[in-house]
Amino acid sequence: MSRNHAIIGNCSYSALLKEGSVEWMCWPRPDSSFVFGPLLDRDKGGAFVVEGIDATAIEQSYFENTNVLRTLFRSEAGAFELIDFAPRFNLYDRFFKPSMLVRILRPLEGEARARVRCRPTYEYGLDEIGRWKASNHIEFTGFPAPVRLSTDLPLTYVEDERPFLLEQDRHLVLTWGEPLEAGLEETAERFLERTLDYWRRWVKGTRVPRDYQREVVRSALALKLHQFEDTGALLAATTTSLPEHPRSGRTWDYRFCWLRDAYFTLNALERLGHSEEMERFLEYLRNLGEEREGVLQPAYRINGDSRAEEKILEHLSGFEGDGPVRIGNQAFEHVQNDVYGEMVLGVSRLFLDARFVGEVPRHTAVDMIEGLLDQMEQRLEEPDAGLWEFRGKTRLHSFSVLMHWAGARRAAEVFNALEAPELAGRARSVEARAREVLETQCWDEGVGALTQVAGEPQVDAAMLLAVHLGYFGDDDERASRHVSAIWEALRVDGGLLRRYAVRDDFGHMEAAFTVCTFWLVEALALIGRTDEARELFDRLLSLDNGLGLYSENILPDTLEQSGNFPQTYSHVGLINAAFRLSRRWD
Repeated sequence: MSRNHAIIGNCSYSALLKEGSVEWMCWPRPDSSFVFGPLLDRDKGGAFVVEGIDATAIEQSYFENTNVLRTLFRSEAGAFELIDFAPRFNLYDRFFKPSMLVRILRPLEGEARARVRCRPTYEYGLDEIGRWKASNHIEFTGFPAPVRLSTDLPLTYVEDERPFLLEQDRHLVLTWGEPLEAGLEETAERFLERTLDYWRRWVKGTRVPRDYQREVVRSALALKLHQFEDTGALLAATTTSLPEHPRSGRTWDYRFCWLRDAYFTLNALERLGHSEEMERFLEYLRNLGEEREGVLQPAYRINGDSRAEEKILEHLSGFEGDGPVRIGNQAFEHVQNDVYGEMVLGVSRLFLDARFVGEVPRHTAVDMIEGLLDQMEQRLEEPDAGLWEFRGKTRLHSFSVLMHWAGARRAAEVFNALEAPELAGRARSVEARAREVLETQCWDEGVGALTQVAGEPQVDAAMLLAVHLGYFGDDDERASRHVSAIWEALRVDGGLLRRYAVRDDFGHMEAAFTVCTFWLVEALALIGRTDEARELFDRLLSLDNGLGLYSENILPDTLEQSGNFPQTYSHVGLINAAFRLSRRWD
């Protein structure tokens, strides 16, 4: 379903493109209305398309180690390439990341012909957008800020959407807010070179495993685009309302910061050697904690707002007509208690890693971790909606208890490092209580696993993380039984894994959840079943979208990708599994 889509961006906004068409782009922020949204409605979603006339072949690829996209169009008459990017580079000791889309057309051979269509829209296709032509640009009216297309193409060809012969390089620069006032060609070409240089330098600073390097680099680049750098928030995905599987009604808006997803993303970025994202996110998290006196929601808007009412947009048809289209998310209203432990794990490196000593004042660190510990202590046996956000009822989810255990254990380390022994003792007490609940209420001897809900027999793929987090000791034979029980109960064709098998608010889950299978790969490796882990990992690598990108789900029958795209969870899972399976450099 998300086949062949590419992502570009600059940590201010992102766009999805496919074969010359901007399929999804929200401005001025990733959670704003789309300016181009044909991904969710071909009629009402606007368009920004560069088309190769009579093209017989279209090929997409990234410039190596960058988020700059190249699309090659071939026809019997000739060939040309289209370069798409969002400028990002260092300027005056800050990152320059404007709301600007740059598109460069270059003739390669013969007499290729192209056509450009540019019809932006707003308020999810409800606003009427006007236009007027100036000397060298087209101004679009009806937006909250100026939107302008500057180009060295004849404007008549763009306005009339007429084919033209591409005899020389042509440039298209679409801006939101501040228009382009400098020389068009010189600026576009200079921005291209500086953006290519930025991404390649960023990749050079990335730690990679000995094996699977290309896959890890592409996943790292995708993760980087999901931090909204202005506030430090980390998005779960770029899109809204791509269905988890056809006609399921499972269409969610993921353009927000789920604290749980953020933890996993930070963990992967740390493994890759990038810490600046963790520091930015810490600022975001501190602001959240100040506003609600330590009580955390599962998700927030990228500006820190705690409200995002879920609404259905009836006027949009949905992806390939498969709706509904939703904006906002009911998860903002849920209680999901695992977030407290995950936040301890997510930020603890700033307090334990000698490279960051002194950057966060001691009293700030103590207060932050103590506030999170307070919540874990109070909520350890409180029923909640769970990490999969069940809407119908609350229960005591084993995953939440597991994260209390892991978070409290890490909190004790932090307090010891910060010379706060009384708080370290409190943390160890919470850790012990959480383990007792897991052992007495969540472990099911008949099933041979830590189950999804305390006292109930169904299993949950998320509980594979008990192995990752070291819950089972090295000599605990239950670890192998636990992994086998989950794989056997939740596997679909090809060994891929669903999240769970029980009926939920929308029926039964059909799709395989991509990160769950990556979790399984890592768990298999940890219990010594490395050959099975590598075989399953290689299978997953063969199911990417052709550009090294992954969505939320994989459909068992067709092995197509489905759900929101790109999904940070999926790329985190790939990175961690690759490091787990790779040969050591030494």
